[in-house]
Amino acid sequence: MLRVLPYLLVLVFWLYGMVDCALSDRRQVRGGLSKTTWFLISVLPVVGIVLWFVLGRPRGTTPPRADKGQGRRPVAPDDDPDFLRGL
Repeated sequence: MLRVLPYLLVLVFWLYGMVDCALSDRRQVRGGLSKTTWFLISVLPVVGIVLWFVLGRPRGTTPPRADKGQGRRPVAPDDDPDFLRGL
């Protein structure tokens, strides 16, 4: 069982990298390559996935911005002054 563990870890790391590459946003992929190219590179079990995590994977996600036209966040009814005025 101990001899199989490194192969199992490589397989899990490779599958995680493939899914991460497939689900990442194509506009945030780094490295100057397209998402399709990174996916094809990541088919290489060890080298491709290491390259994906080091060079191609987006560093972090930016929080979603509120709509500038709206101007305010939705609030709970008991925190909304307009709702409380109508009671």
